[in-house]
Amino acid sequence: MKERTGMNASRRRMVCKQLKNDWMLYALLLPVLLWYIIFCYLPMGGITLAFRNYRYDMGLWHSPWVGLLHFKTMFQDAEFWRAFSNTLIFSFGKLLFHFPIPIIVAILLNEIRHPRVKKFFQTVFTFPHFISWVVLSGILINMFASNGIINQLLGQMGFEQIAPLMSLSAFRPFIWISNIWKEFGWDAIIYMAALTAIDPQLYEAASIDGANRLQKMLHITWPGIRSTVCIMLILQVGGIMSGASFDQIFNLYSAPVYPVADIIDTYVYRQSFMTGTNFGYTTAIGLLKSVIGVVMIWTANKVTTKLGEDGLF
Repeated sequence: MKERTGMNASRRRMVCKQLKNDWMLYALLLPVLLWYIIFCYLPMGGITLAFRNYRYDMGLWHSPWVGLLHFKTMFQDAEFWRAFSNTLIFSFGKLLFHFPIPIIVAILLNEIRHPRVKKFFQTVFTFPHFISWVVLSGILINMFASNGIINQLLGQMGFEQIAPLMSLSAFRPFIWISNIWKEFGWDAIIYMAALTAIDPQLYEAASIDGANRLQKMLHITWPGIRSTVCIMLILQVGGIMSGASFDQIFNLYSAPVYPVADIIDTYVYRQSFMTGTNFGYTTAIGLLKSVIGVVMIWTANKVTTKLGEDGLF
């Protein structure tokens, strides 16, 4: 017992000494900790709103407790299940179609030997990311409207006009394609950074052994970024309930395509600010999203580590 007490005292002295020696580093870390506490941890008290019938005159802590009533209402709401299924479709479509493209683009850019050509393509691919969806959606709506540029050209060439923003069958592919065009260059930056960590001597040794460029990509480039790809895949799967971009869909969808376009975030927006429902109900939806996200990220991390790759934890 005395030995354990002595070890604890020695450990406390060591910690105090470390804090004293590196106090400037900890002082720099303090604003970050305060930001997380104020904006990430303190608001967690609002989770109780999912179990209360919120009343403005009574406030958060004095509103009546209703238990799981909001969750029961949620599971009986057909519109919620429609939004839930659309969210999964958009997210898995993004995972299937969008996720591999930045990896391929990063590998291909890495094969460009001329620095100026590489920088040119990087700039061209990355630029759309900095265009707001509010601005970009206005451009897309004007281009694909019934009297837009695209339909005018199609009409002059004798082809049938298209309206992807009003079509139940074309809206989802339009969302996936426009998202890929806007974000694949920016997402490729992470993999480009991972490629810079690969030792150039590996390529030189492979060249001496007679490996061609495809063999170098398969046996040097891909193994060099595989751990980064796994980490990004875990994060992507963990955010599966938020994978459908609210900014994009909110600015592009309309009533005719609600059956295929309405996602959880747009459904919550309408319930909160247009229908005027109880905020406890929308908080319950947000809580369900968070729980599903935690389960998904834990499952993806577990599968990744079982396969022998590095996980998040």
